[in-house]
Amino acid sequence: MESVRKISKIWKSEPTREGAGVRLKRAFGNAQVPLFDPFLLLDDFHSDYPPDYLKGFPWHPHRGIETITYVIHGRVEHGDSMGNSGTIGTGDVQWMTAGSGIIHQEMPRGDAEGLLWGFQLWANLPASRKMMAPRYRGITAAEIPEATLAGGVRARVICGEAGGVTGPVRDIVIDPAYLDVTVPPETTFTHPIRPGHKALAYVIHGEGYFDPERDPFAHEAVGVNYFDMKKQCLCGPESLVLYGDGSEAVITTEQRPVRFLLVSGKPIAEPVAWYGPIVMNTREELRVAFEEYEKGTFIKHR
Repeated sequence: MESVRKISKIWKSEPTREGAGVRLKRAFGNAQVPLFDPFLLLDDFHSDYPPDYLKGFPWHPHRGIETITYVIHGRVEHGDSMGNSGTIGTGDVQWMTAGSGIIHQEMPRGDAEGLLWGFQLWANLPASRKMMAPRYRGITAAEIPEATLAGGVRARVICGEAGGVTGPVRDIVIDPAYLDVTVPPETTFTHPIRPGHKALAYVIHGEGYFDPERDPFAHEAVGVNYFDMKKQCLCGPESLVLYGDGSEAVITTEQRPVRFLLVSGKPIAEPVAWYGPIVMNTREELRVAFEEYEKGTFIKHR
């Protein structure tokens, strides 16, 4: 029997700075652990003013996680300690498994008009895979299929499946799904999500209802950082929806279309010890990682 997922909480992304001073908006991060398990962080970098992003993210380490970068305008130049180098552009994805340790840099560049827009998602790794061999996957826009669904709904499938279309990223520990979905006006989109998996949606354009129990009077802020509601409100750009459990998500539009990222994955349910770019299970493992970085023994791969 199908059960519709209900909204647990809704946040609005908040401005912050990272790297060498890049201005971005954080949808969720360290403060929300373990609510989004197995996911750790989602950043939205969006600006048409190059000084906001040109200083980028110079060489830095990662261990114990996967970083997933999705560009929808502009490009990001990258290089890493495995010898990978190049540029991901509009519509491309970089899926990097840091595992036992990787050192890399990410340098954003805008398009011809100076516009840069993209997202970086961090996914955790379980203790048994924290020290797995690092790997890098660069997926071009042409390799990412688009499913056309009932009512004219379109979904770019980075990983997972939609309407019988399977994404190119596979063999990931947390069994994730990552879709870029556009729902036309006056349309309902229903998508199956494996029960027990954590699911979230991040609105990047337009507005829509993300659960059938609409309550137009629920658009009230509770506290400073999030909306906490029993029922659904109308979600617009930079709204982050965290779903409760169930077997499907239902999103409905009225006069306007909505575009959003829909992400799900299998929770890990392990302790999280996190400092900066390294995420392990214990404080001792963090100490060892940073000590190795200082000694030059951090990299385990050739």
